[in-house]
Amino acid sequence: MKKIGIIGVGKYLPKKVLTNADLEKMVNTTDEWIITRTGIKERRLVSKNEAASDLAIKAARQALEDAKILPQDLDLIVVATITPDMQFPSTACILQEALSAKDAACFDISAACAGFVYGIVTAQQFIATGTYNNALVIGTEVLSSITDWQDKNTCVLFGDGAGAAVLAQVNSGGILSAYLGSDGTKKDLLMLPAGGSRYPVTHQTIDKRLHYIKMRGNELFKLAVTIMADAAQRALKQAGLKCQDVDVVIPHQANVRILMAVAKKLGLSKDKIYLNIERYGNMSSASTAIALCEAVKEGKIKKGDIVLLDAFGGGLVWGACVIKW
Repeated sequence: MKKIGIIGVGKYLPKKVLTNADLEKMVNTTDEWIITRTGIKERRLVSKNEAASDLAIKAARQALEDAKILPQDLDLIVVATITPDMQFPSTACILQEALSAKDAACFDISAACAGFVYGIVTAQQFIATGTYNNALVIGTEVLSSITDWQDKNTCVLFGDGAGAAVLAQVNSGGILSAYLGSDGTKKDLLMLPAGGSRYPVTHQTIDKRLHYIKMRGNELFKLAVTIMADAAQRALKQAGLKCQDVDVVIPHQANVRILMAVAKKLGLSKDKIYLNIERYGNMSSASTAIALCEAVKEGKIKKGDIVLLDAFGGGLVWGACVIKW
């Protein structure tokens, strides 16, 4: 089997910072309540006229430079997002034009918070079969565009950003295993009800605020802990590894209480869990991508380390990926 690994990473975060103090002026909440419940202190928001592709292009250029690959040499672009620039064309195609990556095949993935992991696993298959030599995978989100800023239970959670990774064949290590899962019976726990073909845009859907994220947080919390732990264990088992073999866990940054509960369930020390949620909040598909980039750039991930990506989101969908760096 070919060894497929990540050879370059990049990220981009908007400049505007929204603090908990800012939110206290917008909804009935407090800094203490937000930090205690979520671990979030601030999040980033896009500027006017900044869309998902604008964030993606900056993260992509950084990742390509890190990988020492020119855009015109790219074979595949996969963009994971639930906040695309538009319904079609895909954000990946918009990104292709911006990069001048004229020979790359392009498509988007809609897998919510697990989108980056789904993208990594999808791109790996294309390279492993010899269809393509390399791939650019990006998680990019403008969640501020679908956040209900009148809902104190959800507006404190989300932020905007983009993270990118370049995949190619490597001489050693690389992706050792992956596990993906879904459960459509629980689709109502986290969703954006309107804007699709079932509930197209009408005055009624706007009046009912159906174009914003709807979430049943308490039910999701319990499921997230169980499912993320299970996904991690399944991926590690496929790789012939155990939890104690893991050097660094890069989880989807949903909620610090969820992540600490997952660590406890897996028997992992807290210092193995990479966290940046306090600075950025939940950025859906971009969370895991940005956390991976930062962990690499900060020297938290070293050559030979066993890295576990673990994510869970609306769908419900989840996925874990084990990489030897």
